[in-house]
Parts: sequence; C-alpha cells; structure tokens
Amino acid sequence: MDLSLSLLSALLLPLPTDGGNLAAERYQPPVDVQWHIQLQGEVNIGYDVDLYVVDLFDIEESVIDDLQAAGKKVICYFSAGTYENWRPDRYRFLPTDKGRRLGNWPGERWLDIRSLNVRKRMADRIELAAEKGCDGVDPDNVDGYTNQTGFPLNSRQQLSYNRFLFRTAHKYGMAVSLKNDLQQVNELVDYADFAVNESCHEWRECHLLQPFIDAGKPVLHIDYRFSQDAAGRGYHCEHMNTLGFQSLTLPLALDDSYRFSCF
Repeated sequence: MDLSLSLLSALLLPLPTDGGNLAAERYQPPVDVQWHIQLQGEVNIGYDVDLYVVDLFDIEESVIDDLQAAGKKVICYFSAGTYENWRPDRYRFLPTDKGRRLGNWPGERWLDIRSLNVRKRMADRIELAAEKGCDGVDPDNVDGYTNQTGFPLNSRQQLSYNRFLFRTAHKYGMAVSLKNDLQQVNELVDYADFAVNESCHEWRECHLLQPFIDAGKPVLHIDYRFSQDAAGRGYHCEHMNTLGFQSLTLPLALDDSYRFSCF
C-alpha cells in the first residue's frame, strides 16, 4: 500500500471543528466500556468484555472476525511515533526518519513526525487496520516532543501529527485513541474518541484526563504496579472507579500472563 499524494494532501488540510469526523458513523465506546488489551501471544478471546485492543500486525483477521461475531469491538494497536525493526513495513522508513533509541525497548527508535514519508507509512497502517476490519486504532508513542528523540520536535508539530492520525482514522470510519500525551489532552479531546493511558496514577497525572470523562469518552487505564499487592490494588481500584476510569493491572509485556480488573 502507498497513500497517494493527493489523498495525503487532503488529510493535511485544516481539520473541521467537530474533530475531523469525515465518516457518517463510527464506533464510539461508552464511558463505562469494559475492555481487555493483549499485544503478545495468542489472544485470549474468552474475556466477558465489550472491547479488545490487539496488535495490528500480529492479529489474524479470523480472530477479529471471531471477536466481532461475539459482539465485541476490536481496536488495533500500532506505534505511530517509533520505528520497530521487526515490523513487516520496516523497510519503508528512510534512514533520516529514524532517531534515538527508545529507552529499554530493543530494536525501537523514535521517528521524525515531521517527515512526509512517516505520515505516508502511518496512513498505510491505518488503511491496513480498516482492511482487516478493525473498529478503531490505538496509535502509541504520540508524545515524542516530550522525549529525547534526536529531533527538534515541538508541541505544535506533535499536535499537527496527532490530529493527522485522528483525521485519517476517522476517514476510514474507525474510532481512534489518544495514547498518553497528557500535556495535550485539552487540545485533542475533541479529536479522539477515547483515551488509553499507562500509569497516570504513579505520576499523579490522572486529573489531566478528566476532559475525556466530561465529554462522555472513556479512559482506559493500565496499571503495572500492583500485580503483587492486592491491598494496594484495592485502593487503586477505588481511586480509578471514583475517577470513572476503566483500569486493568497487567504485565508490562501485555501478554495476558495475568490480569486484574477494577470493573
């Protein structure tokens, strides 16, 4: 796949004030949606939840079909801000697109979100999600401007890039999440359909996601801290339920080796 320049140019136009809803209808998860996320291993489709988040590249279309046949929605995850050297489209990124290594994640490097080629590749990934039948997408690592990427990125460029992702997903009739990027919630809440957050409780930042709840959009929260602390997990769930967040305690690998739910 390769997005044409004319389509890409259209997607780069200023967004309408409704958040770029170019499709007549798309999935909007309710604020109390029950969910599961698994990005590694054979997906456990046995959870009694409404929504699954799965890896875009690794998930088989037959699994998506089975989940949807059971009445569940499927959100397809991909990294929109980093290069991963194991992905099938890795050869389509230019050397100049790749920046510094991403923390302790082997084979992963930040991408230059100012690059037209990067935008083409991400538009292709969103198109792939639509072709596979995903109900939405979960683009990760969309806060590069707050990290040491190797590029002189700023908040304005990040907003432009994130809105580009949201508008592209909406063009295909799919829902789209804001993943982390808490500093830009107020500017992006009208463009995203839900939020996915990791560990806002550890950094005392969960209040920054309140605009999603106020807008009737869910916050899907992941805790990595309380797997071995049942009492702490209980207090954590009380806090999450007070906020109206849908929180799971999961392994960092997101491989379904354990799962504790607050809902």
